[in-house]
Parts: sequence; structure tokens; C-alpha cells
Amino acid sequence: MGYESIRFSEKTRFLVTGSAGFIGTNLVEAILNLGYQVRGLDNLSTGKKENIEEFIDNPNYEFIEGNIRDFETCMKACKGVDFVLHQAAWGSVPRSIEMPLLYEQINIRGTLNMMEAARQNSVKKFVYASSSSVYGDEPNLPKKEGREGNVLSPYSLTKKVVEEYGMLYSKLYGLDTYGLRYFNVFGRRQDPHGAYAAVIPKFIKQLLNNEQPTINGDGKQSRDFTYIENVIEANLKACKAAHKAAGQAYNIAYGGREFLIDIYTQLLSALGKDIQPIFGPERKGDIKHSNADISKAKEMLEYNPEWSFERGIQAAIEWYKENL
Repeated sequence: MGYESIRFSEKTRFLVTGSAGFIGTNLVEAILNLGYQVRGLDNLSTGKKENIEEFIDNPNYEFIEGNIRDFETCMKACKGVDFVLHQAAWGSVPRSIEMPLLYEQINIRGTLNMMEAARQNSVKKFVYASSSSVYGDEPNLPKKEGREGNVLSPYSLTKKVVEEYGMLYSKLYGLDTYGLRYFNVFGRRQDPHGAYAAVIPKFIKQLLNNEQPTINGDGKQSRDFTYIENVIEANLKACKAAHKAAGQAYNIAYGGREFLIDIYTQLLSALGKDIQPIFGPERKGDIKHSNADISKAKEMLEYNPEWSFERGIQAAIEWYKENL
């Protein structure tokens, strides 16, 4: 069932980069709850210190405030580590269009620093965050590994390049790498604030505050929204995956398809609100429709997501009601 039954040797140590961010914080919490050691690395550029405060006094937790753009920091972070769960990156397609140079430095060079540091420290497995955005303008649904189109933003290009490095590091250097192509992850601790906030927490925050949300485009775009628990499972199962599964990328999603306007209606109902949205222009670089074929991850990683969109959105709403 899920990841709770996954077992590692008693003194196993994980490094979670981006450990003060949305996905990173949830990974840290899950691994500590399983009883293993965690070292977190974050420069707090997008992650938040309050996300890690609850772990600071845990004897199995260590935090390094540092930047993946600094190779020596990466070397220090990887020392004595069994598994690296590399989540540190800058997200957001629109922001990457505004800041392409920064995205190259953080997402590509930073990840390459981490892979090289992991190799030099004899890390067992390097699991890294990729993105469904690598599918670009490939129109077919569901999205399937090996059938990618032209990328549509600097962000998606950085993830495509990182996957190529992952393949090379497995082939050339024997570092087992596993790329996880996340599809629209949502859930507790996802930041609802700021211009580049993800759509679900942003809508929930605005509706709770009786504000009128803006939907980019006509609301008929569809996504494979994936609850955070499924992503935790994928990361931990990748750490247990066979060597033959290394050097590849995998779709990590639930395998569903939700239309944005339907989600908005569902949130109105769940929150007891009656607020009409504003329809704004479509966002540059956005993919219109996205849902995942997860058969490869099921077969190669034994990934078996248990959290449907319906179950996840109820849990997320309850969390935001208590924490906003």
C-alpha cells in the first residue's frame, strides 16, 4: 500500500534538495516518518524557512542552507548519502520566458553539479524532478515516454536537457538516475501566493478570501492533476528500482484528466461559494491538454498511485482551510 511499506536499511540517509519547497518538504516529512535520516539542501530562494521549522529538532534531520549552483556545496551535501532526491529547481513556464538565463543556471547547471557530486560521492541512486512540459507541442493523448514534441518554454527545455544528462550519467559513469516527469502536482504546503502560484492553491486562497479568480484562456484546458502523496511514492520507489530502469524518465501522475473549469466549479461547491471567474488571456508556452500514460512507471518502478484527484482535492481543501 503506497510508500508506507517501503523499507530501507536502518541507517539509510537521503538528501532532499529543494527541501524547503512544496515537494521537498513533503518528501522530508515522509522519510522522517518512516524513520530514516534526511539531509535537506535549500537556498530559500523559493522555499520557505517555516516549511522546515517542524523538522529542525528531529535528530534524524540536518539542514544545509546553500545553493546548487555552488559545486562545493553540492559535494558537501552528497557526502555520506545513499539516495539523492533532487527537487531543487525554479518552476513556472511564464517566469522562465522572462528569465531564461537564470533558468539555465539553476535548472541545468545546478542539476549537473548535483549529478557530478552524487557520482563523486558514490551515491546509490539519483532521483530527479523532470516535468510533463517536456512533451511540448506533441498533440496526442495520453502523453507517453518516447513520443515528445518541440518544447515551448525555457523551463521545459531545461528539463529536457536534464533528462539527457541523466541518461549520460547512467551510461557513462554508472550513476543510476531516474527522471520523474511530474504532471501538475498539488497538495498540502503548495504556496498559493505570488504571480506564479499554481492554479489549485491560488484558486482556493482567492475563493476563501471571497476574491474573483482569473482563469487563463477559456477554462477548457485539461491536466492530469497529481496529488503529492503519489509523488512521494514515486520518489521512494525509484530508490528501490532495478538498475535496468536507470537512465530513463517516467511519467508520474494519476492517469486522469481534469478540465480547469470543472475544477473551478468543484472548488466553488466544496467551499460553498458563488463567485464567477474572470477569463484572461492564455499563458505563453502553455500546453493545452495533458494527461499521462503511467504504464511504464507501473512496470519499471512498481509505481501504483492510490490518490485520485477527487480524494486529493478534498484533502488539499481541508489543509488550506486550516492553514491559510
